[in-house]
Amino acid sequence: MGEPVSSQFRIVENAKLDARNTFGVAARAPMLVEVANTDALPELFGYAMLRDGPVLVLGGGSNLLFAGDPQGVVLALTAQSIALIEDDGDTAIVRADAGVEWHAFVLWTLGHGLAGLENLALIPGTVGAAPIQNIGAYGVEVREAIHAVHAFDRTTRTMTTLTATQCAFAYRDSVFKHQPDRYVVTSVEFRLSRATRVRIDYAGVGDELTAMGIETPRASQVAEAVCRIRRRKLPDPAVVGNAGSFFKNPIVPLAQAQALVDAHPHAPVFRGADDGTRKLSAAWLIDQCGWKGFREGDAGVAPSHALVLVNHGRATGAELLALARRIAASVEERFGVAIEPEPRIVGARW
Repeated sequence: MGEPVSSQFRIVENAKLDARNTFGVAARAPMLVEVANTDALPELFGYAMLRDGPVLVLGGGSNLLFAGDPQGVVLALTAQSIALIEDDGDTAIVRADAGVEWHAFVLWTLGHGLAGLENLALIPGTVGAAPIQNIGAYGVEVREAIHAVHAFDRTTRTMTTLTATQCAFAYRDSVFKHQPDRYVVTSVEFRLSRATRVRIDYAGVGDELTAMGIETPRASQVAEAVCRIRRRKLPDPAVVGNAGSFFKNPIVPLAQAQALVDAHPHAPVFRGADDGTRKLSAAWLIDQCGWKGFREGDAGVAPSHALVLVNHGRATGAELLALARRIAASVEERFGVAIEPEPRIVGARW
């Protein structure tokens, strides 16, 4: 590919990725390309390795598991700008580059008097990953705030903008997951409110605010309550390697959910996307199978949350994947419910 012709990008060969994934597992990329200016993307994707080979876009590395080394180029967008592009006094549109750290962006919006993302505080990762995964927590999904997504379209080698409708958002899903080799998200626009219409009906949030002595919470106080809950429940990736919740909550037909409740009256069940489905708690299913706190070598399950797989030190991605498969198999054997991983698995199939 030759040397970079400008300061818009940097190329590293045989790049270590251990510090670029929150599981902290060892992995290497044949080539890592760090892109400081997305204007360079058409040029970069003109090179054969990016144009014709597999490309993994890597954000904060908080929603993937390296079960093996990536086979092609790893691309990391590093631009960090945030801009208020519209503001009518009631609502505002904010654009953030894909490389901006997500929690830092949430704090930026709150600091500018904007509400809408407070329930999503402390989620690890970057702004660019948020629409891909349609991240969600405590009763809110990011799609509710997304106005538009700017991306580089690899098929046309041009920049494009997708509306929220075109993103085809669903539970932990989007068009970007269905067409992973087409779009490189470069920035995201969010429509946020200056009025405080907080959502505190999700289990635990209201109780936390009460414990904080707050009766009429502001958005920033909801964010603080969410951060307190997350810090108690989820291990810090800087201390113990993990990728947060490893499994999605399964969505099943109403009849199957009812059969589960009939057999296990205390099983948590939530309304699905329509009246014919229900969402089950993957954490409850896994916990009932006895996995919480399990450890084999350095691969294990967090003692505080059954959904979180952890790397206690030197577990390999393959070992963590093997454990995840055993957990899923035990849930299906006992309850007849299939659970699927939330993170992207690189180097192996689920």
